[in-house]
Amino acid sequence: MELTEKPLKQEYIFKGKIVNLRVDEALLPNGKTARREVVEHNGGVMIAPLDSEDNLYFVKQFRYPYAEIVTELPAGKLEKGEDPFEAGVRELKEETGAVAEKIVSLGKLYPSPGYCGEIIHLYLATGLSFGQQNPDEDEFLEVFKIPLEKAVQMVMNGKLPDSKTQTAVLKIYIMKKEGRI
Repeated sequence: MELTEKPLKQEYIFKGKIVNLRVDEALLPNGKTARREVVEHNGGVMIAPLDSEDNLYFVKQFRYPYAEIVTELPAGKLEKGEDPFEAGVRELKEETGAVAEKIVSLGKLYPSPGYCGEIIHLYLATGLSFGQQNPDEDEFLEVFKIPLEKAVQMVMNGKLPDSKTQTAVLKIYIMKKEGRI
């Protein structure tokens, strides 16, 4: 069965610093057309710092779209063409002050594939040493640690609603149980 939709026409409604919004006319597999609204985003990176005592380092920060303080693993947006691994190293240092001996990929996440092209690259950082934080000038955050087992409970109890954080916490937990970390 053919599933692919083909763009026929694209119109940009908004071009911003972080996202662009376009409206497409797409040709469907059945020959009909449909309107598709697409948010273009350069993507992001999330890096999960795990210390030798199985504590994960989280940040709390105010997230404007939700008008609330959100607990999440360190993350940031990618600049156009930026290497996700290098961005992860940068975000780890900026947000937590940490440098890692080892960083491994946990894969990628499509946060909302129905309308947004954002891809978040997930990483695990181990062998941590800490120095000075250096957050962006418009970034205000608090760093703290949570034991991995407790973080899993928080995910399961709805206390960590951020999708990239949930995904990383559960992947790390399973990898630990399987002896891959």
